[in-house]
Amino acid sequence: MADIQTQGDSSTTGGRSGGSGGRGKTTISDNVVSTIAGIAIRETDGVHSVGRAASKALGTVTGRRSGASGARRAVKVEVGEKQAAIDVDIEVEYGIPIHELADRIRTHVVDAVETMTGLEVVEINIVVFDVHIPGDDDSDDDEGGSGGGTSRVQ
Repeated sequence: MADIQTQGDSSTTGGRSGGSGGRGKTTISDNVVSTIAGIAIRETDGVHSVGRAASKALGTVTGRRSGASGARRAVKVEVGEKQAAIDVDIEVEYGIPIHELADRIRTHVVDAVETMTGLEVVEINIVVFDVHIPGDDDSDDDEGGSGGGTSRVQ
């Protein structure tokens, strides 16, 4: 978790704290950073899904929709006092230049996390685990699908 001190910290000399130094601190949970990063990743054109099948299946079993909470589980973060590092697994759309997509993801995530939290994003590791081919959704859901699976078992 990150503890954010305001610029008017009470440790400043001369007794002037800028009005906010002695009023407390703000703590940002790892889950908050993970959710922000996950949303920024999902909003990037060319990303088909965030997280591997196991994390998606866990969301289904626990009754959660694949939204921010699913993205949070699929995005791992390490948050220090002033910096954050992010790891994510994604499935990309076929035909998208992956190196360009990775650059866009990093830009979106850095902008979102740094703007919303004030933390410096020092690293974003992206694992592209699959390519989504339009029209292949039916065969993924059947797993044994048409043909061989139904003729072997009656």
